[in-house]
Amino acid sequence: MAGPVSPLAPERFPVLPVIDGVTFAATAAGVRYKGRTDVMLALLQPGTSVAGVFTKSSTRSAPVLDCQAKLGGDASAGAAILVNSGNSNAFTGHYGQTSVAEICAAVAQATGLPQARVFTSSTGVIGEPLPHDRIIAKLDELAGAQDATGIEAAARAIMTTDTFPKGSATQVDVGGTTVSIAGIAKGSGMIAPDMATMLVYVFTDAKIAQPDLQAMVSELNAKTFNCITVDSDTSTSDSLLLCATGASGADVTGNAAFKDALHQVMQDLAHQVVRDGEGATKFVEIAVTGAANDSDAHTHAMSIANSPLVKTAIAGEDPNWGRIVMAIGKSGAAADRDKLSVSFGDVLVAENGWVSPTYKEADGAACMKQENIQVSVDLGLGSGSATVWTCDLTHRYIEINADYRS
Repeated sequence: MAGPVSPLAPERFPVLPVIDGVTFAATAAGVRYKGRTDVMLALLQPGTSVAGVFTKSSTRSAPVLDCQAKLGGDASAGAAILVNSGNSNAFTGHYGQTSVAEICAAVAQATGLPQARVFTSSTGVIGEPLPHDRIIAKLDELAGAQDATGIEAAARAIMTTDTFPKGSATQVDVGGTTVSIAGIAKGSGMIAPDMATMLVYVFTDAKIAQPDLQAMVSELNAKTFNCITVDSDTSTSDSLLLCATGASGADVTGNAAFKDALHQVMQDLAHQVVRDGEGATKFVEIAVTGAANDSDAHTHAMSIANSPLVKTAIAGEDPNWGRIVMAIGKSGAAADRDKLSVSFGDVLVAENGWVSPTYKEADGAACMKQENIQVSVDLGLGSGSATVWTCDLTHRYIEINADYRS
């Protein structure tokens, strides 16, 4: 764990409901550091649908490629998710593939599941062979220690530079049956979609076929995890798995209330990743409206969110709206200098190609002193809109990443 807990962290890990049909266990395998919990195993009952979205990196890791190949398989035998931290098993050539194959085979032997239903993820240092034998040596222990209430330990096991474990949950009524959703995530740096150095596991006892579950998670990912950025860097290892055990018996196919509840959990986890951004002291929402279309709005918003000049100005509590204008101008999406407006919170800063006549620097500075900051931009061109979330960029980010491999 890297230094002090983020000042933007929640007070405590939330109480998450037990999800019928899934159990967890975690242990210290010494993948990179001795005495640190670094491996978790989740087991899911037969009939569980598994959907997922992954990094689009051209150098994605062996575990990502393996998971992508296995989605949509026969769910009748159940499933397992094995995650390690400390080593990403990325850019490791045929050694990486061998590690995945041997881990999957060992998990299958320890649990009785087919290898085709074992999903693995790895996060941590890139380019070093994964000492998979240390993980395999712990599998009997993990299989024997399964606990329906073990999700918090699992959340802690997948952390790297995270300063706090991330969890979120909600419940929704579906035809008179209470359906539960609970998720965990890790992520702090190397965060920029498609997706981010981010691992996310969401579980529900809802019943839904895999193709419908896949469509839902792909749609909601575009509105949540693909709308966050810490440092503009896309990881080799990003994975989000959504598992529906069906244990509640409630079919949520086409159910709007369930979809909204899932969106809530995914967005909360995405926000927690930003709040744990390496060195972050400010949580920033960037809302763009009036763009020619939604795609342009997203492009503008991410250009602002990824600008080092914008992010360092926010870190310094400087209401430097000129940097917002700069980021809009460089994004490549349609913009008209004389039509756009910029606001910090409810303070109108610029309009009609110039600083607003009502703007006072002291008002902008007051907005920048808050922990939660909203930047709003209206392009004045159309009805396109997008909202993304980011954090400031501080010297602490440099400290963490300069020392990451030492």
